Amino acid sequence: MFTVEQIELAHEKVKSGADFPKYINEIKEFGVLSFETWVKDSHTVYFGKNDFSTKSKSKYDDLQIAERSNKGSFIAQLKDHQQGKTDYFTFCKACAETGIEKWVVNLEAMTCIYYDKVGNEILEEQIPNG
Repeated sequence: MFTVEQIELAHEKVKSGADFPKYINEIKEFGVLSFETWVKDSHTVYFGKNDFSTKSKSKYDDLQIAERSNKGSFIAQLKDHQQGKTDYFTFCKACAETGIEKWVVNLEAMTCIYYDKVGNEILEEQIPNG
């Protein structure tokens, strides 16, 4: 079993999207199989073996998620974040403004899928090994 506290300590090392792959590998070692992060307040539900799950607290006040997604603008914001040009909260605001409601990370498949408010898949990315 793993705890939100363990995961948050690992996450503190993430200064930008460029640090994300190392973070993923670290929490994978804890036994995290997948997680979903909700953009509105950045609470995350983590899933492990045997139907184990745990949930983090909200990280900030609710953001308003745009009704319509803008894939092109989202991808540009994501690239900036992955290159270390934005911090986490700035990225979350960009997600909200471009209609991204949540992302789901599958640590077995090493994918991150971004979804809009109606559950449409906006983008699937392969997570590089860190």
